[in-house]
Amino acid sequence: MPPVIYSMSVSLDGFVSAPGDDLGWSVPDAEKMDLHIEQTRDVAVHLCGRRLYETMLVWETAEQTMTDPQELEFARIWCPIPKVVFSHTLDAVTGTARLATADLATEIARLRAQPGDGVIAIGGATLAAAAMAADLIDEYHQFVIPIILGDGAPYFPPLAERLELSLIESRVLGSGAVYLRYRRDR
Repeated sequence: MPPVIYSMSVSLDGFVSAPGDDLGWSVPDAEKMDLHIEQTRDVAVHLCGRRLYETMLVWETAEQTMTDPQELEFARIWCPIPKVVFSHTLDAVTGTARLATADLATEIARLRAQPGDGVIAIGGATLAAAAMAADLIDEYHQFVIPIILGDGAPYFPPLAERLELSLIESRVLGSGAVYLRYRRDR
């Protein structure tokens, strides 16, 4: 059964975006981009909400708009990955994306039942909050950026019960960012 992974950049004070959905502070440097590329190779399907889906559309045209070799490598890995978009406002999606046809728990159960390798990645704080509330996430991956935003969208929502986690990997990057990988204790 493939694990569900929630992976995003997070400020030192726990936010995935600054007010106004500002993500400019989290643009990856070369070392962080290498980690994103490494992680993305393992993704069998990516679940996201509308905002993250729209943010990631830039990669669909990377071959025409970007020249950086790392960005192009990421785009070549990212574009073929099937994506499931959870949205109440989108009527259509493009590329390898499809709109979710069921609730989050049902979609994840269907994906876990399919044969194949890889992980089920989930991105976007709102969608991940719903997955956390239903205890559907197996691993939490954070790229902790040394910045304090003071406000924004939190990586972790308020929860009814605490989650016990075990650290399974950590890396300190040259930029001062820290990559943390935790497994949900069950």
